[in-house]
Amino acid sequence: MTIQAQDPAAEIPGKPTSASRTTLSHIMTGSDTNLMGTVHGGVIMKLVDDAAGAVAGRHSGGPAVTASMDEMAFLSPVRVGDLVHVHAQCNWTGRTSMEIGVRVMAERWNESTPATQVGSAYLVFAAVDSDGKPRTVPAVIPDSERNERRFKEAQIRRTHRLARLRAIKELREQEPDDA
Repeated sequence: MTIQAQDPAAEIPGKPTSASRTTLSHIMTGSDTNLMGTVHGGVIMKLVDDAAGAVAGRHSGGPAVTASMDEMAFLSPVRVGDLVHVHAQCNWTGRTSMEIGVRVMAERWNESTPATQVGSAYLVFAAVDSDGKPRTVPAVIPDSERNERRFKEAQIRRTHRLARLRAIKELREQEPDDA
């Protein structure tokens, strides 16, 4: 008699997009500025990574690490005194990885004007166990037409990431090893 191993992913119930969505807000101060007098891009990137990490941990039910950042678009400068809101959600899941989409909004802390989008990013996180080994994540279940579109767009980005990695690997394999 042969015993077949069950797919661990089949035992984990999926989660809707809304289950792990989060917003991180932070007021920008003078210590966040660059030489141009605006908020340093690295400060924004850290906030993006923090919010995405919270979503990845929530969605996967445990630790998750940043595997890559596909895109980080800075649409307009952030200034001292801006209240920055970093909205993040899980757009797509594989067996052990998740794509987290992030939208960065900013508003003046002392004005009643609406927040405007100042950035966006896509990050890939890998869920890990206590030994740092990959672990299975629940499927994300898009809970709206917009989230269904984001899921499909994430699949396209994943296909492009994998194709790019394959092409780079093939190119490097063709290179003579005399370095």
